[in-house]
Amino acid sequence: MNSVWFDDCKLAPSKTLDKDLKTDVAIIGAGMAGILTSYLLKERGISSVIIEASEVASGVTGKTTAKITSQHNLFYDKLIKNFGEEKAKQYADANQAAIAKYSDIVTDNQIDCDYKVCSAFVYSQNDVLNIEKEVDSTKKLGLPAGFTTQTELPFDVKGAIEFQNQAQFHPLKFIRGIMGDLDIYEKTQAVEIDKDKIITDKGNIYAKNIVIATHYPTININSLYFAKISQKRSYLLALEDAASIQGMYIGENDTGYSFRSYDKYLLFGGEGHRTGDKDENDAKYEKLIRKAKEYYPGCEMKSKWSAQDCVTLDEIPYIGNYSKSTPNIYVATGFNKWGMTSSMVSAMLLSDKIEGKENKNAEIFSPNRFNLSASYQNIAENVKKTLKSFTIDKMKAYHFDLEKLEMGQAKTIIYKDEKVGVYKNEDGELFMVSTKCPHLGCELAWNRDDLSWDCPCHGSRFDYKGSLIDNPASRGIEIEKL
Repeated sequence: MNSVWFDDCKLAPSKTLDKDLKTDVAIIGAGMAGILTSYLLKERGISSVIIEASEVASGVTGKTTAKITSQHNLFYDKLIKNFGEEKAKQYADANQAAIAKYSDIVTDNQIDCDYKVCSAFVYSQNDVLNIEKEVDSTKKLGLPAGFTTQTELPFDVKGAIEFQNQAQFHPLKFIRGIMGDLDIYEKTQAVEIDKDKIITDKGNIYAKNIVIATHYPTININSLYFAKISQKRSYLLALEDAASIQGMYIGENDTGYSFRSYDKYLLFGGEGHRTGDKDENDAKYEKLIRKAKEYYPGCEMKSKWSAQDCVTLDEIPYIGNYSKSTPNIYVATGFNKWGMTSSMVSAMLLSDKIEGKENKNAEIFSPNRFNLSASYQNIAENVKKTLKSFTIDKMKAYHFDLEKLEMGQAKTIIYKDEKVGVYKNEDGELFMVSTKCPHLGCELAWNRDDLSWDCPCHGSRFDYKGSLIDNPASRGIEIEKL
């Protein structure tokens, strides 16, 4: 099913590249980060071109909860401990500046995008110690945050941190309001970057500077981003006949649920997990629906959808030069579920860099940084998942009578001496694919909620027919013959 954003807003299609072009800046990716970067460059008189392999905002941007906030769960206490107050303040200030910039753009252009100023909360039902630590840390950084026990949630909380003067909006309506004067080419796939040239499947683009804003930065330039990024999935419901709330809420450290209202709907989310790290019988949407009925007995589900987010080793986005050897190529990735605010942070930092203007908040986001104390937990988790995929999971296949496979069910089996994934749809048709990820050979796991084969190592995803959905893999897993 589509998200409510796609249901309520249809963006006009953009043209497809049909010739070679020359521009100041070429941007790969027409999600929020790419669109905003082009918009801010245009404000400064710098020409840019955006290319998109699919359609504008068809990726993570169209599946967001659309919260514009510097409240990124319980993050600032950890940020100060790992990087110190000065760099933590860079992160906080950059995100607060992003909120203000959204407000300015909406006001200046009179964009009708359901923009609303409100508070953002992180709540705990169990313990207030971490909440109190976070409040103390945010006060050190000058953030508009404080402790409260008063919420609109359908259950009691031990405590919450409230960030005031944050915002929410309709992301596609906002994009529609700013994209009219931008030079965008849809259905144009970047194939390779060669210094100042992007080779696409439709023509070449020559640019002084190149921005890679593709969610997951897969391109031919060697930078090992796949070793520095993991991916997570989360699930959302749009509920009718549920209580309307004024604020935005999220449970501490992914242990709770996300709440916000939009129009007549309550957007209710959660059940997040690392991509590929999910039992094939685990039904996330069903769990969310049961919990929604518990909290709001009379509610009805209008739509459901899921999103995939990139997470860096230290959970701070990579925004800046793609690598030390490519001074004219920039990247924006690793937004860790806070894509709307991080997209604006990216656009502000990268447009400054391209213009040659210093930005005092840039250092904390440098893609070339490495902090072991901030990264070791995610490094250990990445190594664990990769080793598991190459050892234990390789034994999880067996001979299976396909006649016994139920409709809507998938299995990893041995079929004619080959290991395959097989899915039977509701019409009884069988679809077989390789269970080996073409990226680096990790074993894929079935996701029954999204009917996809997902990689637990680096987050590549494929539909049940084997077609590629998400990077870093560059091709599908179709099987021609068995």
